[in-house]
Amino acid sequence: MKVVLFCGGRGTRLRDYSDEVPKPMVTLGYRPILWHIMKYYAHFGHRDFILCLGYRADSIKEFFLNYEEAVSNDFVLRRGGREKMLLASDIDDWTITFVDTGIDTTIAGRLLRVRKHLAGEEMFLANYADGVTDLDLNAYVDEFKSRDEMLGGLLAVRPPQSYHVVDIADSGSVNSIGPIGAAPLRLNGGYFVFRQEMLDEINPGEDIVQPLERVSAEGRLYAHRFDGFWSPMDTFKEKVYLDDLYESGAAPWVVWKTNGT
Repeated sequence: MKVVLFCGGRGTRLRDYSDEVPKPMVTLGYRPILWHIMKYYAHFGHRDFILCLGYRADSIKEFFLNYEEAVSNDFVLRRGGREKMLLASDIDDWTITFVDTGIDTTIAGRLLRVRKHLAGEEMFLANYADGVTDLDLNAYVDEFKSRDEMLGGLLAVRPPQSYHVVDIADSGSVNSIGPIGAAPLRLNGGYFVFRQEMLDEINPGEDIVQPLERVSAEGRLYAHRFDGFWSPMDTFKEKVYLDDLYESGAAPWVVWKTNGT
């Protein structure tokens, strides 16, 4: 299936890093988070990407136009550096379509602007370009496919653990307080799977939440409950957390290594 990635936002909550580059190009280790997300999808066999570009689109284009495979792959150097033989490749079998979808376009608007590139696709995947997971993507997609009535699916994740939920009595006294992750709450974690008909539900000018709300009211939006690893990279604190995981060699989302490929 084709994978649509929303790469056009400004990333204002990560301004220290994203003033000069778009948020998808903020690095984890030696590669941008966008690369990590694409590598994740490619691991599950989905290597046809559509990048919805906007803010600093040039930065993303230049990264791939000047892509250096040796940065993340083993290689053999011969003849004093004049000859290089790669022992593996990241993107040799990837197809990437770059589409300028506007600076301030909504997520749903970006989907409509790449619709012609999805012609003929019964289903497709879509995602924000700022969150990573160790989700078994194939199991999730298979479950969605088995539900013919559903037009869309999303990953329903637990909120980050750094906050606490407070239950307050009418008098103002606290009934209970506890980690938000233990509360019966789920967040939209992205990692969408859509049938082609979902595009017909989008009206011009809408953000993604409006068509999702209408589809959910009809009982046609599937939520895949997921309690494994999932983390956004919206803030400096979250970037430091993900950097530390990556540097430890135990980053859960690096499934292309942890799963033995």
